[in-house]
Amino acid sequence: MAFRNLAEFLRALEADGELVRVRREVSPRLEIAEIADRAVKGDGPALLFENVTGSSIPVAINLFAARRRTLRALGIRSWEEWDARLEPLLDPQPPEGFVEKLKAIPKLTDLAGIFPKTVRSGPCQEVVETGEAVDLTKLPVLTCWPQDAGPFITLPLVITRDPATRKVNAGVYRMQVFDRNTTGMHWQKHKDGAGQARGYEREGRRMEVAVAIGADPATVFSGVAPLPPGISEFLFAGFLRGEGVPLVSGKTVDVPVPAEAEIVLEGYVEPGERRREGPFGDHTGFYSLDDDFPVLHVTAVTRRREPVYLTTIVGKPPMEDGFLGEAVERLFLPLVRRMIPELVDMHLPVEGIFHNLMLVSIDKRYPGHARKTMHAIWGTGQMMFTKTIVVFDRDANLRDLPGMLWRALTAIDPERDIEFVHGPVDELDFAARLPCYGSKMGIDATRKWKEEGFTRRWPDEIVMSEEVRRRIDAIWPELGIRLQR
Repeated sequence: MAFRNLAEFLRALEADGELVRVRREVSPRLEIAEIADRAVKGDGPALLFENVTGSSIPVAINLFAARRRTLRALGIRSWEEWDARLEPLLDPQPPEGFVEKLKAIPKLTDLAGIFPKTVRSGPCQEVVETGEAVDLTKLPVLTCWPQDAGPFITLPLVITRDPATRKVNAGVYRMQVFDRNTTGMHWQKHKDGAGQARGYEREGRRMEVAVAIGADPATVFSGVAPLPPGISEFLFAGFLRGEGVPLVSGKTVDVPVPAEAEIVLEGYVEPGERRREGPFGDHTGFYSLDDDFPVLHVTAVTRRREPVYLTTIVGKPPMEDGFLGEAVERLFLPLVRRMIPELVDMHLPVEGIFHNLMLVSIDKRYPGHARKTMHAIWGTGQMMFTKTIVVFDRDANLRDLPGMLWRALTAIDPERDIEFVHGPVDELDFAARLPCYGSKMGIDATRKWKEEGFTRRWPDEIVMSEEVRRRIDAIWPELGIRLQR
């Protein structure tokens, strides 16, 4: 089922018993963040705060903070279902014969319906405030952590146009609210939004920006997804939804916005203008330090008559963004396999904060194959930021973290099997020697071959025979042994 807007998703979660309405008055300064943090770490429900101090707008949070809710948001029942859905696009086979061609017509028709569609009006513009009426302090923007420099919009879909191609980009970049009509624009150097901004600055031109807060869940997720260059976030959202995202033109900017969004900010960024932004309690579990970033001047706020403010908090894992990260990992695994054919599986443990650790298993076919895989990963899109890659053989269960730690530590000779390289790192990596530049490590935890210079025998792993396991399974109820796990 595709959710056309946030309200539909909230109703579905409530019907499933996955949403709690909090009616007691709670402050957006630290209190909502503390409640949400406890909820996500306790496998709690999505939350809708209906009585927020200083604002008449309810706050929704933790909507994606469980695997089952993330799958629900994306309209799929399992990751295997997604793989099957994506397979025909990745490995299309031309239909043979008249009957097969007829069968292909509905599939082509379905794909034709996923493209974004322009509409003349939408609920996101039921109320329009411009000029002196713009007041961001009316929004229930959270201050999440004690040392945060102020309230931050943490789940905004920032929409811009490329200055040359006019192609639209949508990404999620945090925005510190400075005052009633200005915010920071924290697009990092490697992100598409920052690349477009540099194009406007080279030309000395003002950049128009729209910010959608609270779109349908598939569109929100698409802003987080590391899509290949040239792939539209709205097109990807349409594929997830099974129908195109309706877009309406902004009131004061020539930028399209999701017609079903809850709240939209419109404005511009002046070339060369910077203002001190941060600190901000970030997804690394540490504060990202203050620095100079572009400034968004808000020219209009449009919204539904009764909007909901969608937000999230980040910090020490597990947090809501960890479940979004898992979805990115699983949704894009089939695409990564196409680019790196030897890859069997990959896993980014939540403790690794996305870029710090990637576990991969490969179908090892030749000497040095593990190292080839490391460099292929470092050369692919945003995976270039991966600080540590550990490569295992194809039989590894990457989600058994204790087992992977045991396997890696027993399988390596550190001097032989660890490789260091230098290159771009995530801008939020505070441990790097320089901003956006540092070292990365690859660990070859595969079985070593004689062709790789390993002349000793590699021992077999200890595993009980299947025959004995079956016999003990059959008599286990008679033994009177109760296990705790």
